[in-house]
This record gives sequence, structure tokens and C-alpha cells, in this order.
Amino acid sequence: MFKRTDDKITTSQATIVLTNSMLGAGILTLPRNVVKAVQTPDAWVSVVLGGVVVFMVIMVMVKLSQQFPGKTVFQYSKRIVGILPGSVLSSLLILYFIVIAGFEIRVLAEVTLYFLLEGTPIWAVVMPFIWVGTYLVYGGINSIARVFQIVFPISIFILIICFILSSRIFDIHHLRPFMSEGLMPVIRGMKSSILIFTGCEVVMTMTAFMEHPQEAVKGMMVGFCIPLVLYLVTVVMVIGGLSINSVITSTWPTIDLVRSFEISGFFFERFEFPLLVIWLMQMFCNFCSFFFNASLGISQVFHLKIHPVIFALMPVIFICTMIPQRINDVFKLGDSIGYVGVLIFILLPLLLSVVLLIRKKGLKQNV
Repeated sequence: MFKRTDDKITTSQATIVLTNSMLGAGILTLPRNVVKAVQTPDAWVSVVLGGVVVFMVIMVMVKLSQQFPGKTVFQYSKRIVGILPGSVLSSLLILYFIVIAGFEIRVLAEVTLYFLLEGTPIWAVVMPFIWVGTYLVYGGINSIARVFQIVFPISIFILIICFILSSRIFDIHHLRPFMSEGLMPVIRGMKSSILIFTGCEVVMTMTAFMEHPQEAVKGMMVGFCIPLVLYLVTVVMVIGGLSINSVITSTWPTIDLVRSFEISGFFFERFEFPLLVIWLMQMFCNFCSFFFNASLGISQVFHLKIHPVIFALMPVIFICTMIPQRINDVFKLGDSIGYVGVLIFILLPLLLSVVLLIRKKGLKQNV
């Protein structure tokens, strides 16, 4: 059924799918990663600059996908570079989606065990989420988009409330001095800031499902700017509330920020649990997006029906989830995924775009 792209979504749904594909575990770990790389309060500048770079790449992805209406990258890559090279590139992208899907579920499980279900076997947390994710992915992109539309506003609302309340402990001096060490630390931090935008590769599949692909630029631009703003505000609020020394030594700095204050007499006196619960749902959405794209890719590259592929991927994702032994191994896997993701979402669209331009130019000259 989903071997073709006949399951359409609106522009607003495509926007939310892109946003939810990038908003995941990064919101909990980004401040530590980028501050550790920069070593100055200017980490937020790295997020802005990294966002600008990713934004330009996303525009290339959208323009490339619009050249092939109704086709995903798994289909049009074969038409651009040939069947064999296109299949190899698509297979690398599929493998990437599978590994990052397993990573998101593992981080979700680690957060659940650390804060909510201490002592529970990790497989007992992982398996139910994979089962529920399979049920959602089985319904196709339209079902996924509708669930995302429910989870997204709740996630943003809770996150914004937490940031507003944390402003009570915000100290602007923690963000000073500005650019005291020059531009080089900021440039070093761009690597870490770009990593958290991995997931934007779904642009190359989502455009094919849009009812109005001509609106893809607007939809994807908004879909990217939302997580960019949220990541930027997160870094600013966490540094301002905790200081860079505390952020570097914290495993989950965003959660530590929320835990550092309480509101007496309020419905929730401590806000880390509402944030955790809703952000687990957000990471689950993140997982489902990658799960669907991996299944779609295998279906289209190898000409298989998607539903058997979805079920076949369940044990594969479970194995990927359970490979890291400790939390440090999970973070190392996340860094590795980020590097591969940067390579894929910069190299793949640029390579395909250059080859397509050369081929079009050659055709014009022959005419």
C-alpha cells in the first residue's frame, strides 16, 4: 500500500513531521555537548550558526525533491545516478534510519529507567515502545502525522512552561562575557550543534507525500525553524540557569535545570516529571519517524510490500537498541550517528544535485 506515495499529508502535517523528526533526545543533551565543545558561554552562537548551515542544506533537499514529484529519495536517486549507485546510497540512508531509530528508543529507555522506573530491565521498557511504534507505523504516514499533531503542541506547551518558570533562577551573568575567546571556540561548537539537527533527512521523503509539493519550501522552512528556536532557547536557559561549569558535568542538563526549582502550592510543585513524561512521547514520535522511513526505504529499494518489512525490522531495531552496554556507550553511539548524519545530509543531496545539474546541462547541449 505504501510502496507508492499515495498516502498524502497536508503542508502543516509535513511541517510537524519534520519538527518531530528533529526534536528528540537532543533537547535533553544538547547543552552539555555544545558547551563542552565551546568551553565558553557563547555556545548559543554555535547553535545559530549550525542552524544556518543546516537550513541551507534543507533547502537543497527540498528543491531536489521537487524535481521529482511523488518520488522519494529512494526512487529518484536511481534515476539520477543509476540503479546500482542509487541503491547503494539508499541502502546507506536506510541503515542510518535503522540505527538512529534504535538509538532514540535506547535514550528513551535510559531516561525512563533513570528517573521513573529504576531497577526495571531495560528490555522491558524497550519492547513495549517498539510494539506500539510498529502499530503506528503500520498505519502509514497519515496516521503518524495525526499522532504527531496531538503530541507536538502538548510537548511545546510543557517545555515553554518549564522555561518560563526556570527564569526565576536565570542569571544573565552566566552568559557573559560575549565572545571573550574569539570566534574559534564558536566554530568548534558548530560540529556539536549541527549533530542535533540530524533527522532533517526525512525532507527527502516527506516532500513526496505532500498534497501540495509546491508549498514544500514554506512548510519545511517552518518545520526547521521551530526546533532551531527551541534548541536555541534551551541552550540559553540551561546555561543561564546552571552556568557552563555545571552544564559540562551534568548528564541530563535540561532536566537538571527543571529540577533546580519548585513552585509551592502549584498543581505540580516539581516539573521534571511532566517534562519527562511528555518528552518520552516526543522521543517516541522521533523513533516512529525513522522507523517509517527505514521501512519505506527497504520497500521501495527492494520492491517489497511495506507491511512485512515493518515486522521484519522489529528485531533488527531491538538489537540496535541493546548493543550499547552503558550510558557512555549510548552517548558515543549518538555522536557517531551525528557524524554519519552530517555526512549523509550534506553529501547525499549535494552529490545528487550536482549530478542532476550536469546531466540536465548535457541534455541541453545535445539538443
